[in-house]
Parts: sequence; C-alpha cells; structure tokens
Amino acid sequence: MKIAITGKGGVGKTTLSALLSHIYSKEGKKVIAVDADPDANLSTAIGISRDEISRIKPIGEMADLVEERTGAKPGTSGGIFKINPKVDDIPEGFGYRIDDILLLVMGKSKFASSGCYCPEHALLRRLLKHLIVDRDEVVIVDMEAGIEHLTRGTAEGVDAFIVVVEPGQRSLQTANAIKGLASELGVKRVFVVANKVRKEEDVDFIRSNIGDLEFLGKISHNESIVESDMGGLPSYRASEQAIKEVEEIKKALEKAV
Repeated sequence: MKIAITGKGGVGKTTLSALLSHIYSKEGKKVIAVDADPDANLSTAIGISRDEISRIKPIGEMADLVEERTGAKPGTSGGIFKINPKVDDIPEGFGYRIDDILLLVMGKSKFASSGCYCPEHALLRRLLKHLIVDRDEVVIVDMEAGIEHLTRGTAEGVDAFIVVVEPGQRSLQTANAIKGLASELGVKRVFVVANKVRKEEDVDFIRSNIGDLEFLGKISHNESIVESDMGGLPSYRASEQAIKEVEEIKKALEKAV
C-alpha cells in the first residue's frame, strides 16, 4: 500500500500519517513514513524523542550526499547534473528506525516548487519515486498542501491520495484544488478524511462540499491529540478513540482500493 496524505496546513495530515504508520506497523507490516512537508513534524508524531530528533538531518540538506549523487552542489540550478541519481541505498543508510517504521525526512529544499529544478530537487524526486514505485513496504507520505512535486510516473504508483479536511470552506477549497492537480497527473481517485469533527453536521457539511471525491471517514475533535502535539508526544499514545477511528478509515480505504 502506497499512501500520499495532503491537505491545507494544520488540518491534521501529520496526525493521520503517524496513526496509519503505527496501525500498519502493529499489524506486522514494514512501514516507510516519509516527511515531505517542511512544516510538518512527523518525527515527533511517530514517537521519536526530542533528543533523537535533533540528530536527524533532512536528506535534502545533506550537501555532500546531494553533490555525490547528482554531481552538482545544492542550491545551483541551470547547470548539468544527474536527474536519475542512485537512491536505493538512502532509506536504510539515512533513515531513522523506530520499531518497524523507517522514517525519512526530506527537508527544506525547494522540493515542491515547480519553478525550481535543482540538484536536491532531483535527488528527492527520484527518491520519492523509488519509495513509491520500487519498494514493497507500506509507504506513507506526509506531503505539503498539493501534489505538484510528484511526477506522473510516481503519482500513478500511489494507491491512495488522501486529502485531510476540517469543517471550513478554505480546507475544502484546497481539497478540490488537489483533485485538479491529481487529475492532471492521471490520478482518478482521491479520498477525503474529515478531521476535528465536533458533530455529525460537520460531516454532512464536508460531504456536501467535496463533489465526487470519495469520503473515507472522520476523526473527532480531540483535546488529547492537541495536548500531545503541544507536549511533543506521539499521536498513537494520545487517544484510543482516534486510533479506533483511523482503524476504521484504514478498513474503508483497503476496501475501496
């Protein structure tokens, strides 16, 4: 299963990514969790301690690695560099393992900028394609609010694009924009998960505003998750209710795909 999770900032992409990673891991699956959102904090949500997080260097910021694999220094553009660098050893060589989850932090390069095609962009894009197309683990990618940094070939390898939304017009506008981007890449099915749901009317509102996007389920508003995030604690320890709700979302997803 290859899952890409996106949505407007702050809607709960990282919480869903972390919970799905742990649920699959507890089932005995090997999981690669990819933090591809520079503003996300998937490492904390998965359960890596603050001390350990400080030692994790994002791949896009490893200047020596970027230069070694692409033949060009990071930050340069317009020059000559390898657009298909060797990446198959990067997950085990530069990832961080916690239980059966291997975390890869992509970093703050201009990874998602359509106007940039620099060496680190080439390395990260090739790495993402390797993870989605070539690997046989469960791969869960916590992305920015869009999927434009995926190539067509990579996007076609994703089993499920999930857009996390909350009750509100801006969140839903982002979901519909992502649907348009996905369509351009040949992705026919985009799913929606509702987060921060306080009442059933919130679900009705979301369902009535997502058009033909497929609704997978909901995660209720939960102060325990908010507090765990503030305290730097892993999402899976915050709430049994959230775990049960995401287990139901996972079942609906597997049935759909």
